[in-house]
Amino acid sequence: MMPNVTIYNSEYITVEYWPDNRLIYHAVHQPMSGQLPMFKEALNAGTDALQKYKVGKWLSDDRKNDALTPEGNEWSFSDWQPRTLKAGWRYWALVVPQTLAAAGTLTPVVQHLYELGLRMMVFTNLEEAVVWLDKIKD
Repeated sequence: MMPNVTIYNSEYITVEYWPDNRLIYHAVHQPMSGQLPMFKEALNAGTDALQKYKVGKWLSDDRKNDALTPEGNEWSFSDWQPRTLKAGWRYWALVVPQTLAAAGTLTPVVQHLYELGLRMMVFTNLEEAVVWLDKIKD
């Protein structure tokens, strides 16, 4: 078993490469609505790692996150998503925030990415999300 590689780490979010699962993983540790620069840094680091390690799977553990801000959504739609898809992102397992309001802000993101060809599943349990991604051979 190979150790996970930490790509980005702060008190708000950690991004790792999991070599055994061949995926990028991020876990939000506390609400990030007021942390747009850090949010961007973390996701950009994940995109760079996705390209570096030539993987197409991303696991998002957003259970402790809050609602996305309009600025965060706009940056994600116009900048991060297209770059990450171009870098090879093909599968996304999203473990949604625990609050309904925060989870609901992800609906347009999920719909948009699906229309762009990303295949994804939404989960409330991290282990189930990992199992789903592990079944995908890329």
